[in-house]
Amino acid sequence: MTPFQPSRRARLGSGGFTLIEMMVTVAIVALLASVAVPMAELAVQREKEQELRLALTQIREAIDAYKKAVDEGRIPKAADASGYPPSLEILVDGVPDPKDPDKKRKFYFLRRIPRDPMARDDALVAAADTWGKRSYASPADAPEEGDDVYDVYSKTEARGLNGIPYRQW
Repeated sequence: MTPFQPSRRARLGSGGFTLIEMMVTVAIVALLASVAVPMAELAVQREKEQELRLALTQIREAIDAYKKAVDEGRIPKAADASGYPPSLEILVDGVPDPKDPDKKRKFYFLRRIPRDPMARDDALVAAADTWGKRSYASPADAPEEGDDVYDVYSKTEARGLNGIPYRQW
């Protein structure tokens, strides 16, 4: 071999990665994956929590609008009734306007009942049944269903990222 002649390895080019280079690459990829997976799970949970907040707000605003309509006399109520809707479905189905002579006009409070995003994904269960319902007569610390729907809550026993159970949101 002359001093200006390239070595055999340089003439053939590098034959690939060494075992050590491959091990280092695999270790780096594994480290990045171990950081990315929990971050992705956290992002999914945050998204579900945002959906829960939005759904609770929509349903509670609809319940309040129904109660306000009753208090204003736009919807008739029985003397012994609380003025809250008898079910969540009535917020979507509508309430006939008693002042309409043709009885065709209705008051609507929701387009659809949102599903509880924390509930198990069972397509056979109606959206209204994914929520826990509290009647006006039941106490806040032990909510029970009754003749009306005063409030809704998530039925799940899980806790949010803030440490508060979803049932208490």
